[in-house]
Formats: sequence, C-alpha cells, structure tokens
Amino acid sequence: MAIDKATAEKYWSANLRLILGSLVVWTLVSFGFGILLRPMLSGIAVGGSDLGFWFAQQGSIFSFIGLVFFYSWKMNKLDEELGLQE
Repeated sequence: MAIDKATAEKYWSANLRLILGSLVVWTLVSFGFGILLRPMLSGIAVGGSDLGFWFAQQGSIFSFIGLVFFYSWKMNKLDEELGLQE
C-alpha cells in the first residue's frame, strides 16, 4: 500500500512528538526524581525507604513499562486515524 507524502510527514511528525514526550517523562522520572530531586523526596516514605530511592530503583522501571504500553496504544490510534493499520 502506497501512502502519499503528506500522510507520511504527518505520521512521522506525530511519531517523533510522541517519542520526544516519552523520553522527557522517562528522563524526569528516572534522572529527575531518582537523582536530582532525591534530597527533596527523602522525607516521604514509600515501602520502607524514601521516595527518591523508590523512583531510582523501581519507579523508573514502572514508568518505562507504562510508557511502552502508552506508546503502543497511541501509535495504534495514529495508525487507525491515518488509515495505516495492519
């Protein structure tokens, strides 16, 4: 199936925005909350440790898994919107 240039540009533009947004969220959760903001989060206890440690050890992994599912869901919606679904 051939797609026209305008559809392809719209598809890749939306895809790149989604990837960039996902990377920003993942960076904020893993690097921001786990490293940079850890002293501010040290007084909040979660599961026997402070919240900054939790984000560094488990929160970044959970957010990454959530972002993978979110990306898949959004890409499927984009495929349907542009008529590119399998």
